[in-house]
Amino acid sequence: MQTTFYGKKITAMLGILSENEYLFDDEVGNYDFPAKQTMRLKKIMGFDRHRISKDSSTAADFAVYGLKYMLQNGWITKDEIGAIVVASLCPDYFVPHISNIVHGELEMPDDVLCMDIPQGCCGFVLGLMQSFMLLEHLGDKKVVLINADVLSHKVSKRDRNDFPLIGDGAAITIVENSDDRSEIFYEMHTNGSKRNALMIPAGGFKMPSSPQTAEMKSTGDGNFRSLDDMHMDGSEVFNFVQNEVPGLINNIMQTAKTSIDEIDYFLFHQPNKFMLQKLAEKIGIPFEKLPMNLVEKYGNPSGASIPLVTIENLKEKLKQNTFKCCLSAFGSGLAWGAIVMDMGKLQHCEMIVSDL
Repeated sequence: MQTTFYGKKITAMLGILSENEYLFDDEVGNYDFPAKQTMRLKKIMGFDRHRISKDSSTAADFAVYGLKYMLQNGWITKDEIGAIVVASLCPDYFVPHISNIVHGELEMPDDVLCMDIPQGCCGFVLGLMQSFMLLEHLGDKKVVLINADVLSHKVSKRDRNDFPLIGDGAAITIVENSDDRSEIFYEMHTNGSKRNALMIPAGGFKMPSSPQTAEMKSTGDGNFRSLDDMHMDGSEVFNFVQNEVPGLINNIMQTAKTSIDEIDYFLFHQPNKFMLQKLAEKIGIPFEKLPMNLVEKYGNPSGASIPLVTIENLKEKLKQNTFKCCLSAFGSGLAWGAIVMDMGKLQHCEMIVSDL
C-alpha cells in the first residue's frame, strides 16, 4: 500500500517507562549457557538493561497513567479529543478493549471514538495511518495514539533468544490537523506466509491456555519456553529485515523525491543494535542519523519503540526545530512500513517513569 496524507502533524509525544530496571549482567544465570558465551551477546546485540513492569501491571495501566499525566499537566483537554487509538499486542481482556478502558477510567465524553489495533512492531506506523485517516472526519478534534505493551509477561525468563531484548512501556502521541499542507508519504507491506516467525502459540481460541501449554520445556537449543510464551525466529526475522526493508526505504525515498542525505533522522523500530547496524550499512544510512540505543537502555518495547527512541534522543531538538524524518518499522505479521514526514516544533515531548 502506498498513499500520501496532507495537513497532518504530531504535536506532542510522551514516553512512559516502568521504574523496574534489570541489568543484563544480573540475568546471565537465568540461561542454560556458559556465562562467558552469554556475555558476548552484550556488546554484539547492544544488551545492557531493560525495564520490566510488575506482574500486575497491564498495557491499559500504562495508557491511563500517561494520558492522565497529559490531562493533569495541560497537554490536552478532554474536549479536544476526538478519538483514542490503541495499538498493542497485550490486551487486558479479550473484551473490553484497552481504548474503552482508557475512555472509562478517564470519564471521556461519549462522542470520543475508541479503536484498538492488535499490532506489535509496526504498531506506531499503522497507528499513525489510522490517526491520519480519522482526522479527515474529526474537524478540529485531535487523535490520541497510544502504543503500549507488557510483553515481558509473555516471554520465558529462561529464553536467552527473546528475554534480554524485551522491554515494557508505552508512548502516547497527539496527532492533529494542520494548516500546513505539507505531504506525508506512507508505504506499508505484509507477508502473512511468514507469520509464524514471531508468535505466541497458545492463549487464543486456536490453542487455549492450559496446564499443558504452560509447561516449560527445552527447545533443544539451550533455551526453555512454554507454548504460552512468545518466540521470535531470530534468523528468519533478521533475513526478512535485511531483504525487505532496504527496498522499502529506497522506494519511499523515490516517492518522496528525497534522498538519504536530505533526511535528518531515520527513526526505526528497535529490535537490537546488531540488526540496526547491518540494516544501516546495507541502505547506506550514516549511524549518526539512525539512533539505535533504545534496547541497551530500556529494551525493545514493541510498537512503542519509534516514539520512545525519538523522545530519548531528540526531545529537546524537536521542541525547537523541525526535521525531515523517515520512520520505519518491521516485524510481527510479518509486516514492514515506512513514513517520510516533517516532525518538529512539538508543544510537549517528555519521558516519564511510572510505578507500574
